[in-house]
Amino acid sequence: MTGLAGLEDRRLYSGKVRELYDAGDDLLLMVASDRMSAFDYILDTPIPDKGAVLTGMSLWWFEQLADVIPNHVVASRVGDYPDVFAPYAEELRGRSVLCRRLEMVSVECVARGYLAGSGVTEYEKSQSVCGVPLPPGLLDGSQLPEPIFTPTTKAPVGEHDEPMTFDDVVAEVGGELAEQLRSLTLAVYSRGRDLAANAGILLADTKVELGFDANRELVLGDEVLTPDSSRFWPAESWQPGGPQPSYDKQYVRDWLRLESGWDKSSGEPPPGLPDEVIARTREKYVEGYERLTGRSFSSYLAGA
Repeated sequence: MTGLAGLEDRRLYSGKVRELYDAGDDLLLMVASDRMSAFDYILDTPIPDKGAVLTGMSLWWFEQLADVIPNHVVASRVGDYPDVFAPYAEELRGRSVLCRRLEMVSVECVARGYLAGSGVTEYEKSQSVCGVPLPPGLLDGSQLPEPIFTPTTKAPVGEHDEPMTFDDVVAEVGGELAEQLRSLTLAVYSRGRDLAANAGILLADTKVELGFDANRELVLGDEVLTPDSSRFWPAESWQPGGPQPSYDKQYVRDWLRLESGWDKSSGEPPPGLPDEVIARTREKYVEGYERLTGRSFSSYLAGA
């Protein structure tokens, strides 16, 4: 985010995708970059408009989930931000959110309705995922009998999250909070699954960020139900037995793993993405936004 260099003294955090800035009065400005991460690396090549897609989609989902759980959003129009951010309006438009500061929980909350990704490897070894037993005969892409809570650790940038059982979560945060985390994560997944289904999309899994506000109430933070935190599959092409077509960054993962010639186990960072992969990835993100929300992405940008 080189265009925000003048805010460097306010920057509190730089993650794989997002930057956090101190906005005063216990508020933060969260800015989504166009950076793309895969296999715990930040790739050299950004995806144009990716940060705006993630922000616009999260804002739409926060609206749809308002009766399930509150969220951290205070404002999303740059004209409503503190005056210190006014000189950076164009850089912030569409990709930033003014939000309440939260005390984030120390567990990565994940829900799965389908077997995919690391869950496939774990299932093939143990017939379970994160300690939850699953029936025999499931394939990569199979629908699970019911959605399950499959938490992980929260690893630092560049390191890998490790699976946790529910007992591990209890040991980390206590029984009462562990039950709350599981219940809220599955509630968010279920609402997301049902709304996505209306658009002809399967929500395979999702990661939910939860934290405590100043009143010690659990609220949604960061992003929710975006292509970076979820697997979205076109329902019409779903076929268990292997990786599915998707509206998320699985397309980039598959190119790196199957076509780029990069060896994930080499310890070397992955190569930059070619122009055609960049363009196709952007198309997938924008198409996912428009199909899910029923809104035009260009209209979102115009109104931000």
